[in-house]
Amino acid sequence: MKTDFKTIQLDLRDNVAVFTMNNPPVNQLSTQFRSDLAEAFGEAYGDAAVQAIVLTGTGKNFIAGADITEIQHIENKEELVSGMMEGMKFMNHIETGPKAVVAAINGNCLGGGLEIAMCCHYRVAAKGINLGQPEVQIGLIPGAGGTQRLPRLIGLRYALEMITIGKPIKAEVGHQRGLVDEVTDPEEVVDAAVKAAGRFVTGELNVKARATRNRHYWIPSAAEKKAMMDFTKAMMAAQAKGYIAPFKAVEAIDKGLSYDIDADLKREAELFADCAVSDVAKNLIGIFLNTRSAGRLPRIKGIEPAKVKKVAMLGGGVMGSGIVSLLLKGGFETVLWDINDEALEKGVGSVRKTFDYPIKKRKIKPADLENMLEQQLTATASLEDLKDVDLIIEAVLENMDVKQDIWKKLEGICRPDVIFATNTSALPITEMASILGDPGRMIGLHFFNPAHRMMLLEIICAEKTSDQTLASSVGFARAIKKIPIVVNDGPGFYVSRQLGGLLGGAVYLSADGVDGAAIEMTMLDFGMPMGPATLADLTGIDIGYHVNKTFEKRLGDRYKVHPLTELIYQTGCYGRKTGAGYFDYSGDQPVPNPKVTEVVQKYHQDNGVAPKEMSKEDITDTLLALGINEAALMIEEGICDRPQDMDLAMIYGTGFPPYRGGILRYADKWGLKNVYGKLLALEKQYGLRFKPAELIKEMAEKDQKFYQEY
Repeated sequence: MKTDFKTIQLDLRDNVAVFTMNNPPVNQLSTQFRSDLAEAFGEAYGDAAVQAIVLTGTGKNFIAGADITEIQHIENKEELVSGMMEGMKFMNHIETGPKAVVAAINGNCLGGGLEIAMCCHYRVAAKGINLGQPEVQIGLIPGAGGTQRLPRLIGLRYALEMITIGKPIKAEVGHQRGLVDEVTDPEEVVDAAVKAAGRFVTGELNVKARATRNRHYWIPSAAEKKAMMDFTKAMMAAQAKGYIAPFKAVEAIDKGLSYDIDADLKREAELFADCAVSDVAKNLIGIFLNTRSAGRLPRIKGIEPAKVKKVAMLGGGVMGSGIVSLLLKGGFETVLWDINDEALEKGVGSVRKTFDYPIKKRKIKPADLENMLEQQLTATASLEDLKDVDLIIEAVLENMDVKQDIWKKLEGICRPDVIFATNTSALPITEMASILGDPGRMIGLHFFNPAHRMMLLEIICAEKTSDQTLASSVGFARAIKKIPIVVNDGPGFYVSRQLGGLLGGAVYLSADGVDGAAIEMTMLDFGMPMGPATLADLTGIDIGYHVNKTFEKRLGDRYKVHPLTELIYQTGCYGRKTGAGYFDYSGDQPVPNPKVTEVVQKYHQDNGVAPKEMSKEDITDTLLALGINEAALMIEEGICDRPQDMDLAMIYGTGFPPYRGGILRYADKWGLKNVYGKLLALEKQYGLRFKPAELIKEMAEKDQKFYQEY
């Protein structure tokens, strides 16, 4: 029997062939890997000395899914279906082949990996490993039998949950539900699988009876299926708007689970192909790949990040306490500094509150929290206690003099290699670093509230931030499981300014007579988590106003605050924190705030503006055109020049709908010529704020895209 495959090692143990799969980095099902697997099975099936087969992986992975880069650029549905049916033949060959196959699931078993495991006749899993069908998260459905085999093993309810949500389960849960047959210690998983294979050789277990396609116990009656599917479809309609895959997965299951599994598998392949050629899947795959490569910049290639073990947090307010919570959960030794004992007591109390939800959900025990606080957290009002930390994150009063004073003192206390990071959202970091003897050690680490939940970390380089400081900051971001997006210093950095661009057109529409409720609903329909007015009320109308005034001062006439914005600010209604903003929050449900409504109506009367009906398409185009233009202006200014990072920042930082791919991916789909034309019309109607960036004009004339490859 041939044993020299590029991605598989073959060993014979007691007449059982053990296939050890090794296709770095995560045992992806690439073309080469699938070819090796097919050949290895053919060799084993044809060798009389082999009576059964055990399939296992290496390291932390059994098989962690398919190589999605092979799917990303496919456009032809028919060719894809044809190729998938060839792959399905291989899967069926494992299931209906002449010899028993036992899966020794040593590590992550996801997507196509789980589909291969379900084709095996017996499954042994290591304790604590993940099993899942996460395809829906990248806009796809299981395409190698998952929608048909998973329900046969664990029932319709649990299969729908795993496939439509995409969240993995642990091996122990899989064992309870019937997805795996045994759970054992990781070091014993192959031995247990070889032993199980022996039970087939002796006849104790029967290959045909154990084949998943022949498991009919969980196939529901027509009435049971209809009830479950009707409920699931209603849930999908409410929760998965804009996506395709959850609905295609439900369709595959709804029309499948018959006694003719081969016909069901063919339908699954066709529905998978519908997803794969869609813009939604291409957008989500792009986000997945770009997320994986976030922070990998040529500037820091080859630079070893400094090891960060002990971190100090300056300020225990809302942001500071959230960051401390994040650090504690990440296992970091943490020092919380604040101005006095009273502030420290309040800060530690706020840290405790961030654990209320995990405790409620029993993800952490109160005793474990107390132990964590005792062993990892030090609270102090003395800057001297920060002398041995590796990184300091500052979130104190938004006042340049206060911040610079603290940093100057710390420069005299701390080691020269300690990273100084500010969480400021408004102040220029280059100016802040100017008081340091070594400004290269300072960087911006802009967390988003709530810091312990939001995935984005905006990393801002000042003019003299060193490459080592940047590399270490990116490494730290990954250590705390954040998505690092690197930008350069400038007013609002990237996210705040980009969000202001995307939603900033709302005031121009309101001033032009468009109903504010129509603008809110349009943005919700587009896929944003909230409309411009709701967001302003949440973050604070006063804060937004002062940010806009900063833009006006530092960026010029284009950013002059709109007169209607001035009038709304003067009402003193600043949002939820004052009980009313654009909406009044005094009742059970928010309602339009009469004070703001009156201001808008008076503005219309004074300027001769009549109520104006505007289609959702026109509202969307106005706001998106301004947002796209803002991104182009920031590229021109050198704030950021990586479209993939800019889109990730909007998705992870503001809730821009992932299925649309990001604001610049959306621009490419719209077409830069159309964007440019829309901006010219808006500039004529509303003035300088909408004047097209030179980059937009140039790209439109050359018929270019932000993404050179889709």
